[in-house]
Amino acid sequence: MNLVNLQDVSLAYGPLVLLDSVSLGIEEGDRIGVVGRNGGGKSTLVSVLSTRTQPDSGRVIHTRGLRVGFLHQSDSFPETTVAEFVIGDRADHEWAGDARVRDVLRGLLPGWDLGAAMSGLSGGERRRAGLARMLIETHDLIILDEPTNHLDIEGIAWLAEHVKARREALVVVTHDRWFLDAVSNRTWEVVDGRVERYEGGYAAYVLAKAERQRLAQATEERRQNLMRKELAWLRRGPPARTSKPKFRIDAANALIADVPPVRDTVELVRFASSRLGKTVIDVKDATLNAGANTLLERLTWQLGPGERIGLVGVNGSGKTTLLRALAGEREPDAGTVRRGKTVRLGHLSQNLAELSPTARPLEAVTEIREHVTIGKKDYSASQMLERFGFRGDRQWTPIGDLSGGERRRLQMLRLLMDEPNVLLLDEPTNDLDIETLTELEDLLDGWPGSLVVVSHDRWFLERICDQVFALMGDRTMRHLPNGVDEYLARREAAETGAVPADRGAASAVEAEPDRQPQLSAAQRRTAQKELQRIERRIDRIGTRESELHELMAAAAENYTRLAELDAELKTLGAEKDELEEAWLLQAETLGE
Repeated sequence: MNLVNLQDVSLAYGPLVLLDSVSLGIEEGDRIGVVGRNGGGKSTLVSVLSTRTQPDSGRVIHTRGLRVGFLHQSDSFPETTVAEFVIGDRADHEWAGDARVRDVLRGLLPGWDLGAAMSGLSGGERRRAGLARMLIETHDLIILDEPTNHLDIEGIAWLAEHVKARREALVVVTHDRWFLDAVSNRTWEVVDGRVERYEGGYAAYVLAKAERQRLAQATEERRQNLMRKELAWLRRGPPARTSKPKFRIDAANALIADVPPVRDTVELVRFASSRLGKTVIDVKDATLNAGANTLLERLTWQLGPGERIGLVGVNGSGKTTLLRALAGEREPDAGTVRRGKTVRLGHLSQNLAELSPTARPLEAVTEIREHVTIGKKDYSASQMLERFGFRGDRQWTPIGDLSGGERRRLQMLRLLMDEPNVLLLDEPTNDLDIETLTELEDLLDGWPGSLVVVSHDRWFLERICDQVFALMGDRTMRHLPNGVDEYLARREAAETGAVPADRGAASAVEAEPDRQPQLSAAQRRTAQKELQRIERRIDRIGTRESELHELMAAAAENYTRLAELDAELKTLGAEKDELEEAWLLQAETLGE
């Protein structure tokens, strides 16, 4: 059953058209991720869906009695206690006996004083409280606008599991690609007033978008290269995403046939060593305090040339303080931090005060450098601004009139234009849209310097960093060979008092295949014939899907025809999923 329908909805603010004759619907069970550029209309779309914002034309139809939960970025909060705001007037025994309430409080507000005043909370804490209140309530449709802002890695992982277990339909706007891939089964891209629809989460969206671009033959070379690199990374990426393999698609293989090679860590380290020397940053017996609280005690650690380090940890464990010490912005309370003589350091902080509100983006970049060489290509300041989303007149807009995300992009660009050989990045992905994140990852992917990144964006960490270290809140820093997954497992074990499993041993056990009985020659021939039959059918479905996409593009104004084509596309998609599962089973039987 359709919960919400938009019919020919249009909305503009002055000359800026955000929605142009948009027609779409949300069905029961849909999990929809919304992506697009900053300022492109994502928040406007979900606000229209909730009827919080009225369109200039068209209709927004809700099914009778629809209960909508909406977490908006600009929500206001009453002057009450946390308990009154989040739990309402429920009696203590009532909410304490409700498993959902307990789960939400444990996941979002652990250790909070529920009697504290809302007015005493920070902006991020108020957002957490608002999210907790909405998740405690019962809805038919949940709309979340940037729900992962102000959440750490643990909070994001908890939220993903929580919303996946709920029955309500979900629409979520977020730049967190890991979260999108974890919770969504459909993706909407808001672009140039249109809403392009794709089946599957973020990884499937990347593949489908690249395929649409190939069919249309209208993509720019730069954007196509970025998409090919993103696809190649997905193919060689973390096991968590490759454990559920997609069927081999010829078009996708053709797209990434000439992709640049995997980042050659050895070659990058060799190049970085020639520029940096052997000493980059050496930390010896360093202790870092925050007031009376000791964050790190007697830390000895070394950042080598070309190393790419991701730094994770609980809030308040000292990640930002450690970066400031590495940058020389504060001295350790004991011990030493020594930087090499050839180090040219760039530190991206979370503070935007360095940007003058009256300056223009082009002026702010050219005062650093007018040209920069990346790889073997030379780029002007204007070209680099365009790569970071500042097109046309936007390069001359006063910085004070830019959004938070645009100022963050400008800050990052100024840092890169200074050509540092050591980068310390504190939450570099905050307020950046997915397109800008992809550009940033492309720039950093082959960058030969040393890198330390503090981020809650798992996708960014996995793409950019080769090693992960964690501040566990016990005054130590630990190397995690299995990355973010190991960090979450250790944190869960610490909370439950369990002993974390030896993940290396577990992986070795899992890697050993179950012993299968040998097939007879006749059984093997039968299985191979079935495999070939399935492959032929999948190829035919792929051909028909391509035809349907072309027909849908041609019938953009005929909504009845679009509905028919969309229904056939969904039916084919369901059949394809079943065939892929059958293919995997047959391949496993044959040992392929």
